[in-house]
Amino acid sequence: MIFGRFYLYLISNLLLSFSIAFASNPDSTSQSIFYVITIEGVINPVSAEYIVNSIAEAELNNADGLIIELDTPGGLMESMRQIVKAELEAEVPIIVYVAPSGSRAGSAGVFITLAAHIAVMDNGTNIGAAHPVGVGGSSPDSGSVMWDKITNDAVAQIRSIAEKRNRNADWAEKSVSESASITEIEALEFRVIDYISPNIKSLLEAIDGDTVLLESKQVVLNTKAAKIIRKEAGLRYRFLLKLSDPNIAYLFMMLGFYGLFFEFSNPGALVPGILGGIFIILALFSFQTLPINWAGVALILFAIVLFILEIKVISYGGLTLGGVVSMVLGSIMLIDSPLPAMRVSLSMIIPVVFFTAAFFLFTMYLYYKAQKRKITTGKEALIGETGVARSDVKESGEVNVHGEIWNAYSDEQISSGESVEIISVYRLKVKIKKKSTN
Repeated sequence: MIFGRFYLYLISNLLLSFSIAFASNPDSTSQSIFYVITIEGVINPVSAEYIVNSIAEAELNNADGLIIELDTPGGLMESMRQIVKAELEAEVPIIVYVAPSGSRAGSAGVFITLAAHIAVMDNGTNIGAAHPVGVGGSSPDSGSVMWDKITNDAVAQIRSIAEKRNRNADWAEKSVSESASITEIEALEFRVIDYISPNIKSLLEAIDGDTVLLESKQVVLNTKAAKIIRKEAGLRYRFLLKLSDPNIAYLFMMLGFYGLFFEFSNPGALVPGILGGIFIILALFSFQTLPINWAGVALILFAIVLFILEIKVISYGGLTLGGVVSMVLGSIMLIDSPLPAMRVSLSMIIPVVFFTAAFFLFTMYLYYKAQKRKITTGKEALIGETGVARSDVKESGEVNVHGEIWNAYSDEQISSGESVEIISVYRLKVKIKKKSTN
């Protein structure tokens, strides 16, 4: 009996030990989960919000990491700072993966890549040229005090990020001050990134067992059998991202102007005014996500004013020409950024300017044509019309004009039945003369 209890006790302890060991082995009890999001295009407030929210969601759902597939030419400094701050404070491992092949991490993308716990690049990618890009107006001229302040601030920030992540701080500084740019092979050689990987599967295999130091703890990555969950961007994000496109913002602004112009030209039409107001509001939202040069906006507004004046003032096309020049200059200056992806393309500017100029020229043509057209209503429409005298007319009499009987008078004697022509209309009497036989 004693031996039976001893064996039972021994077996129970062995089973308990095995269960504890089994539970302590994450490979045997749970599967690591990594979220994946894709960021493609300019870094702006919309993409910053998306990344920050994705990090928060990964933390909330206890994901084992977040992989950010990145392909960007750069973007706004303020948006970049929000992303970097979220990366540095993240309580889940952040892996920035510059991919697919042909992608780049330019300008703001350099900061975002360096701030990740693990930085990876695909084959055929590049990183660098971290130019500071201002928001809300013109960037300072190179060599100015303001430009030096912005550059020095960016240099200090990128060095701090690189040192915190144990990356090459000297190269990071050159990427800002000298616009240095390197390939993925050079980036690995210079300790700018941690790995080169052709796909996410090989990336996860490469980082398996790596130790990541978070703000509050140290984590050993278990990624060999990790589950990948792609977090597709929601409808709201995709909509806001479209609005942040410079070409869309420009188009909405112009459509808003057209709508308001039609409404003010035809009060009570409602639909043009409502649509115009909506487009203007959407354009204003878009402008908040772009480095707008308000001088460009002023030139576009001035062009609209010139087009409207062309309808009212005879300038023989001078105002229209001035409007075209003003609109082209304003459209080019509208968004102040060295990044082509953040400027309005000429393929958008040229059709819009052409359509606007053509519209106002056509409106001007119709206006002048209407001015020369003979009046067909009211008493003025009777002048020049012909009729027949119903009685003798001198100081008084009656005439029949278009089936209507009018009281008439004349400076000459007109006999009943004669054809007459109306010279003028005074109250309810018409002045007539004999119709010329020539």
